[in-house]
Amino acid sequence: MWGEAMEGFFNISLVVEALPQLLTRLHITLFLVVAATILGIVAGIIIALLRIYRIPGFNQISLLYISFMRGTPIIVQMFIVYYGLPAILSSVGININRWDKMIFLILTYGLNMAAFLAEIIRAAIVSVPIGQTEAAYAVGMTRLQTFWRIIAPQAVLMGLPSIGINIVGLLQDSSIAFLLGIVDVMGKARAIGANTYHSLEAYVGAAVIFLVITLLLEKVCATIERRLTMKIIGD
Repeated sequence: MWGEAMEGFFNISLVVEALPQLLTRLHITLFLVVAATILGIVAGIIIALLRIYRIPGFNQISLLYISFMRGTPIIVQMFIVYYGLPAILSSVGININRWDKMIFLILTYGLNMAAFLAEIIRAAIVSVPIGQTEAAYAVGMTRLQTFWRIIAPQAVLMGLPSIGINIVGLLQDSSIAFLLGIVDVMGKARAIGANTYHSLEAYVGAAVIFLVITLLLEKVCATIERRLTMKIIGD
């Protein structure tokens, strides 16, 4: 009787059937994560440098931006970008209402990630001993050469674990993209549940996919960290 009840409540075979359908939308999820990560890293580096060099005005704006993005839920930020940005730009004659929804999502996740990465990057850069910078200057390196050859490799090594954690967090946060009508993995799971009345199996299938990708991301980050460590030691 218990087995029959469980079969009616949850059917593992339906999870297996849902997986191929969910995988057809995996490229949407991965594209969102990759594009937002690139935007987040670029914007994070810029914000981190503004914080390090304490450029008047920009430093205060950066602090306010970081506090807002880190202190508010990403779902709130998503709706602010999706509904607020077009309204603000339309007031100055710029119409972006026809932009693809994916663009708004990439902006949201990228700008959110930038706030977290900015502090990680800033902390990693300033943690490099000043003596190494002075030694580089002493042997004739320029400021740019010193940054790319001495500071950047060590900063990347120090910040990589935290950056990896944020990428994994971004992957998990992408699960709410369906709220804007994006049919990614979670959007497909919702559609399968609505069509078959077996939402649990569909969401379990999505959870399996997210878990596998998360483990792969952690493996990739660990491999990069190990190889970068060996390169720095070798140099």
